Amino acid sequence: MSEPRIALVAEGPTDYEVINAAMRAILRRPFVLTMLQPEATRPEFGNGWGGVLKWCRQAGESGYDSLDSYPPLAGFDAVVIHIDADVASRRYSDCGPYVEDLAIRNGWQTLPFAEPCPPPLPAVERLELSIAGWLGSARAGRKAVFCVPSKSTGAWLAAAYLPPGHLLLADAECDLNLEAQLSYLPLDQKIKKTTAVYRGKAPLVTSKWNHVKSTCSLAERFEASLRAHVPAL
Repeated sequence: MSEPRIALVAEGPTDYEVINAAMRAILRRPFVLTMLQPEATRPEFGNGWGGVLKWCRQAGESGYDSLDSYPPLAGFDAVVIHIDADVASRRYSDCGPYVEDLAIRNGWQTLPFAEPCPPPLPAVERLELSIAGWLGSARAGRKAVFCVPSKSTGAWLAAAYLPPGHLLLADAECDLNLEAQLSYLPLDQKIKKTTAVYRGKAPLVTSKWNHVKSTCSLAERFEASLRAHVPAL
């Protein structure tokens, strides 16, 4: 059986490290993960959720009716599309007047929107609808796997790294400032949000994935979706 080839459209490189580690725990088989967004050779989209939006928008304007037939994904078995659930608190204008105008003209779901948290799921479901709206006529199809951690992939890393019962884990999926608070922990515990630090800690996400799922409900949701698209051993 050949190794699955999976594309990743994500907010940034630290998200790649956490999602890649999670996928290693879920799939339990070799795979090739290629980051399509952000892409250093195509800086026009930029990083963050705005870059994900612009990638989706480009796919939607390509003339293809599904990501299954979208040429840039021809060599991939699946594409993981990631945004963090903190996007629910953002505005399209944060990505510039052009994106704000696109949102108005295309009738995209309004941002920001208020959903109580806990539970984190209602906001995530609304954001998944937002991603579908950004894709427009290019339906997600069988290849697309949405990954929307709440409120960030930092919650998954925190669940793997911090000791059980740590104060920050009590509200991990609803804390908009969790990643900042991780960087303010005592020196022997702090997690600074850099690619190198996240890469160094990411193996814990793989080895402690069951604990991550018990702490972060959206981790289990991502696992179920990924397994439906890429069978595990």
